[in-house]
Amino acid sequence: MLAHRDARLLLAGQTLSILGDRAMFLALAIWAKELTHSNVAAGMVIFAIVAPYVLAPAGGLVADRLRRRPLMIAVDVAIGLVVLLLLFVRGPADVWLIYAVAALYGVAGLAFDSAQSALLTVMLPAELLGEANGAFQTVSQGLRLLAPLVGAGMFAAFGGGAVAILDAATFGVSALCLAALHLRERPAPPRGHHLLHEMAAGIRHVFGTPGLRQIVVATGGTLLMAGFLETLVFAIVGEGLHRPPSFLGVLLAVQGIGGILGGLTAARAMRRLGDARLVATGIALFGVATATLVVASLPVVAAGMLVVGFGIPWLVVGFSTGIQLRTPAALQGRAASAAEALVSLPQTVSIALGAALVALVPYRTLLWVMTAVIAGWALYLFAARVPAAPAAIAGAVAAEPVAESAPS
Repeated sequence: MLAHRDARLLLAGQTLSILGDRAMFLALAIWAKELTHSNVAAGMVIFAIVAPYVLAPAGGLVADRLRRRPLMIAVDVAIGLVVLLLLFVRGPADVWLIYAVAALYGVAGLAFDSAQSALLTVMLPAELLGEANGAFQTVSQGLRLLAPLVGAGMFAAFGGGAVAILDAATFGVSALCLAALHLRERPAPPRGHHLLHEMAAGIRHVFGTPGLRQIVVATGGTLLMAGFLETLVFAIVGEGLHRPPSFLGVLLAVQGIGGILGGLTAARAMRRLGDARLVATGIALFGVATATLVVASLPVVAAGMLVVGFGIPWLVVGFSTGIQLRTPAALQGRAASAAEALVSLPQTVSIALGAALVALVPYRTLLWVMTAVIAGWALYLFAARVPAAPAAIAGAVAAEPVAESAPS
């Protein structure tokens, strides 16, 4: 994959952008916690980010109807300006602005994520899509080593405004890298059906495609429980380990080590296991790791976070590549966004429910419930007879002449 100049540029730009995102997300949660002294308020920051993904089909339609690169550049510039609104946060009365920026982050991701998924299918041959998704996951999860230290460190030293400025700068670099791509895109095809009919095409494809339906259902079921962890992690740090909220940055760095290992091995594992079994294995690892988080021991919790980090890239790479390989080119954006919506809605519900339950139910009880349900979804996907990705569709994705990207 790295032999392709455009792939290198895209990866470089997104590496910096992800660094800014990871630092900003942690800073927003810590900021809300410090302003309100509430674990629920901190967890609701993540809820605000993922909640807009219930509207993901609209973002997918935009990604299929506009040229992907200009769309991604526009989103980068817009959200880069939005995060600078955080410079106006002064005290507890301004916490609403943190939630507003978090929600707009989620809105920006609606079109950007779908456009990037579709862009990869015309930038690279089908056999390299797993490698590309693995590389992005290696970067995304690996930056947990650096981004939490940057986010928490800058927040402690200079405040949230400094983190916002850093994040805005990384969006600018991402836009410049996208502008430098040697990518010539054809004009988007004209609209052929009613707007709602076109938006629903991705959902119809996901549910109508054997294998893809099972992968998405199992992932959504897993995230219906996994979202609890966004809030529970603050209780794990405070009640279980008796550490300050900023110590979360250390645990996320440990998770990043696992993420690097998982990202580096995901593409090779998928070639052996296939996309569905790779997702099932990632889910199983996540469930096993969740059980270790009930122990009030730093080494045990750290080991659990390491396994969480390892399992997430396997789940995401199998999920993302499965969508790309099982979807015709004309539906790439809508299929990606539909799948994202179908797994984000359970996650959104889970985060909100977790934020409410953590004040009523011991966090260890919630972790045991998570473990049991996630294990059940892993068993479901292992037992399912998922057909391999059709070679005809994979070939069509690779051969679609929408863009040209010359290797170096």
